[in-house]
Amino acid sequence: MKTKLFLLASFVLASFTTFAQTPRSKSGETVWVIVNPVKANKKAQYERFIHEIFWPGASKLSKEEQKLFKQTRILHPTKAEKNGTYAYLFVMDPVIKGANYDIHPMLKKMYGEPKATEYYKLYTDATAGPQIQYIETQSKD
Repeated sequence: MKTKLFLLASFVLASFTTFAQTPRSKSGETVWVIVNPVKANKKAQYERFIHEIFWPGASKLSKEEQKLFKQTRILHPTKAEKNGTYAYLFVMDPVIKGANYDIHPMLKKMYGEPKATEYYKLYTDATAGPQIQYIETQSKD
């Protein structure tokens, strides 16, 4: 399965991004929660990729594509999972219908092909297996 980083993201560490989070989904809208397992010895590499390369690179995208980042929160793990990996969560809230959340194509738009491939390898080398994806609907409450 093609690895996707459903942008995810942020949340929360607005100090690492130039994007403030917008309001959350309304009743009936789709929300994605993506869990990325990260190798214990690659946490720093993964966080560098997310916060120093990928998120800042969003400023090079169109206004429409920047919305993907504005409507995504990143949650950092507080401890290791039983298998020793660390679970980073991305909450797309709400999901933008028809948008492409794949990391590699976005990296190409941000940095061009050679750098995109180099940066994507930082991401894939840090992950410890397939993503777990949840597709949910916002409740009325």
